[in-house]
Amino acid sequence: MKKEIQQHAPSSAVYGLGFIGALIYYISHATGFWVGVVGLLKALVWPAFLVYEALRTLGA
Repeated sequence: MKKEIQQHAPSSAVYGLGFIGALIYYISHATGFWVGVVGLLKALVWPAFLVYEALRTLGA
């Protein structure tokens, strides 16, 4: 019987820490309840914002 070890922990940890950081940032800058809810949703997809800004900066 062959054992397969999945090694997804490092990327999950980076995403998790990034999520917490983005959540704190967006919630702390929220001016109202619904802006905070939008901040929560933005914190879920923070890698998309990161890639978009990186590609925009590189001129791609």
